[in-house]
Amino acid sequence: MASPELVALGSAELLDYYRRRAAEYEAIYEKPERQADLTVLRRAIPAKLRGARVLEVACGTGYWTQLIAGVAAQVVATDLAEEPMRIAQSKSYEKKAVFSFADAYALPETLGRFDAALAVFWWSHVPRQRIGEFLASLHARLEPGARVVLMDNRFVEGSSTALSEIDAQGNTYQLRRLGDGSQVRVLKNFPSEAELRSHLPSSLSVEMLEYYWLADYRLA
Repeated sequence: MASPELVALGSAELLDYYRRRAAEYEAIYEKPERQADLTVLRRAIPAKLRGARVLEVACGTGYWTQLIAGVAAQVVATDLAEEPMRIAQSKSYEKKAVFSFADAYALPETLGRFDAALAVFWWSHVPRQRIGEFLASLHARLEPGARVVLMDNRFVEGSSTALSEIDAQGNTYQLRRLGDGSQVRVLKNFPSEAELRSHLPSSLSVEMLEYYWLADYRLA
């Protein structure tokens, strides 16, 4: 299990949500209208990380871990929630992937250093006031010139879960319904390209698809 210290460093609501949703999480990849975008992403993300030593943040159930493990030189996949990671660990990988419980805001030195990083569906869960904290933690684990690949959702009316509230810092929230009928309040931000560019290095490349955005940059 994740240690009490790690749990304390994370968002209790977010951890609870992903623990409870673990078994049904990958249903998000079955939405018919999103298949064209996902086909592009399943090709593009592994291509960007081919041959690299990759640190994956918020690996969840290992969907993207499986895709990159076959082409990367090394993958260390991290998450803070036990239930999704157990699913990830139960999968087969073309090359061995190492899994480690870790807080994205305080990635430990024991993970090592990497020349690439991947974070899928994580940026949207980072409070706006903690973006700098997350990036500092991530960049501390990377070599100069490392490539960072980020992917997340765009808000699409009629496909995305409706926004339920916005807080004083501009963070937006959704009420998500689980398979058992219960609802969980989840922080979910949908940044514009301009907002991403305001936080990330000038080397940033952004591709806005219909349902997702894909960004990558290299550290100076």
